[in-house]
Amino acid sequence: MYLVRFRESEHHKNKAGTIKVTAIKNKIMSVLVYTESENGAFKKTSYEVASYAKGIAAMLGTDVTAIAFNTSDAGELGTYGVNKLLTVNDSKLEKFTAAAYADVIAQAAKQENAQVVVISSTADSKYLGSLLSVHLKAGYVTNVTALPESASPFVVKRTVYTNKAFSNTQVNTDVKLLGLSKNAYGLKENTVSCAAEAFAPTLNENDFNVKVQSVDKATDKVTIADAEVVVSAGRGMKGPENWGMIEELADVLGAATACSKPVSDLGWRPHGEHVGQTGKPVASNLYIAIGISGAIQHLAGINSSKVKVVINTDPEAPFFKAADYGVVGDAFEVVPALIEKLKAFKAANA
Repeated sequence: MYLVRFRESEHHKNKAGTIKVTAIKNKIMSVLVYTESENGAFKKTSYEVASYAKGIAAMLGTDVTAIAFNTSDAGELGTYGVNKLLTVNDSKLEKFTAAAYADVIAQAAKQENAQVVVISSTADSKYLGSLLSVHLKAGYVTNVTALPESASPFVVKRTVYTNKAFSNTQVNTDVKLLGLSKNAYGLKENTVSCAAEAFAPTLNENDFNVKVQSVDKATDKVTIADAEVVVSAGRGMKGPENWGMIEELADVLGAATACSKPVSDLGWRPHGEHVGQTGKPVASNLYIAIGISGAIQHLAGINSSKVKVVINTDPEAPFFKAADYGVVGDAFEVVPALIEKLKAFKAANA
């Protein structure tokens, strides 16, 4: 596409008296979204950031381009508004490496002339966010909860003070990098045709100085990152042998299981299940805390959850102040009764 601009210094009359015009190439801008995948399948968060990117693209009158690593299937990205998928397939990038991923995404952003780059708020995306902002000289806004209130100036709403308040933040850089809070925008279908296109970036060996030795994953059927409901437990469970009822409750609810930091430190549960400020952040629709007192570090990591339910024997437990619903009682009595009620409800409404 060419944009014709008239500049006094660039056009002049020839002998015939006509005006000569200089044609200047104008690259169409786009919105780029980093879509996370695992074992070749896109995570739920990828569809949410794609939905959000489509919302911004509609405001700017442009298209959405996604980038994904080691998957060539566009999957359902087109359902959520992605027009093009750049696929990066390289064995060196099979395991997430923040420096390398940030470099590759930056190359894609420059190729696509992306004005806005959208990532999620998963642990991986937070690691690469600051590196990516340096590559792109972009203003980086984390914990974004809504579409920009204005495109010019570019103003977005985000959470601050561990999700206790909101801030309207203006971004003045040419490229804007936005980290979307989980479950803040939701999945919004806006079906378009999505074509996959191979993207071959230049890899910098210095980006691989940090090696991934092993990955500790939670063994739940539902991962904490994708879960709409999370059932979490603490030292009030008295030992790992009592976790059966937590897993049963999670199974009835189709939820992921999680735990407090002391529980993972004691080795009762895998570190991959530790949620809180120093563990995995949780922004589920429902968070059930059983036998967790509610230390400030734990609350900071789960405050983004929409509904919080607490079960604890101590009526003075700090968690009750942050909870939407609280049950003062013995978990070994309350949880089995809750499981039976839920099973009866599901059977009656099957």
